[in-house]
Amino acid sequence: MTDAKKPAPQASRASAKKELPEHFKSYKHVWVFVELERGQVHPVSWELLGEGRKLADKLEVDLCAVVMGAPDGGVALATRDSFEYGADVVYSVTDPLLSDYRNESFTKAMTDLVNSHQPEVLLLGATNLGRDLAGSVATTLRTGLTADSTELAIDDDRSLAATRPTFGGTLLCTIYTLNFRPQMATVRPRVMAMPERVPGRTGKVVPFKLALEETDIITKVLEFIPDAASEDAHLAYADIVVAGGLGLGSPANFRLVKELAEVLGAEYGGSRPLVQKGWITSDRQIGQTGKTIRPKLYIAAGISGAIQHRVGVEGADRILAINTDPNAPILEFAHHGIVGDATKILPALTKAFAERLAARRMAS
Repeated sequence: MTDAKKPAPQASRASAKKELPEHFKSYKHVWVFVELERGQVHPVSWELLGEGRKLADKLEVDLCAVVMGAPDGGVALATRDSFEYGADVVYSVTDPLLSDYRNESFTKAMTDLVNSHQPEVLLLGATNLGRDLAGSVATTLRTGLTADSTELAIDDDRSLAATRPTFGGTLLCTIYTLNFRPQMATVRPRVMAMPERVPGRTGKVVPFKLALEETDIITKVLEFIPDAASEDAHLAYADIVVAGGLGLGSPANFRLVKELAEVLGAEYGGSRPLVQKGWITSDRQIGQTGKTIRPKLYIAAGISGAIQHRVGVEGADRILAINTDPNAPILEFAHHGIVGDATKILPALTKAFAERLAARRMAS
């Protein structure tokens, strides 16, 4: 076994050094859209508040949350939680028309809010809801949007630098919105770290009225059918994830990944080529084009570690990579590496963990 060290950051961004247009100076503060649906806030909202705090501090402006929903739909609780996760100001839009997500009502609320209060940066989660809303808001406001960002920073000229994979995950590209405001970006769940919660922290609430009638909205919600697909993977918030790649050699050998995951009480997944070959379903794909994960432990067996996979897993607390190739890219950013045949190492790990856990249960 060898310890593999993470490489030092290499990308130095070239800032566009120019004076901001005069009308841009009225755009201030960093906003985060708090995704509230049926009384539940998506955790990516709190992750974005943590990242937004860094951006706001660099810009020396307020961090603001935008909470939308029905009067009895959890807005008050989401507002309280927004302050405890770092927001200085909460823009609260409450209206019966916001009880269920509909693009027209949420887009109208957000665009009117932006036009009235002019944020410098607007961040949304790259969820199904967030992606739909971000695209229509950016189009309506005629501003730029960087989708599925993996890193956010503020350059010396106050420009938002949003980095994301491109060309099928083979390159990382940093995108700027230099000529329009607000600067918008979406970030996938689990890309950013969850901030520390500060119970009792409060701030300023700014109410905002939705200028819309039901007759103005074309779409209607006829029925809400919850997702009852219990077999779907829940990789994003798993504490331990075991994954396999083409290095396993055959679909039959993927059972070795499942067996180790079962012993550890972990989720299992795989790299994109396994989905393309039909070894696993798409909901278990890990990487930039699949699920982004931040587990306490990630075990990767027979995965080379291309850029698109790396950006999906490098937030893990601990990465153990198993690969026959000592020069595999994954060994450059894994915390620990085992150079060897995964089909032989995985059963050994499964046996060792099973014995250790059994002994611990007997001792307790």
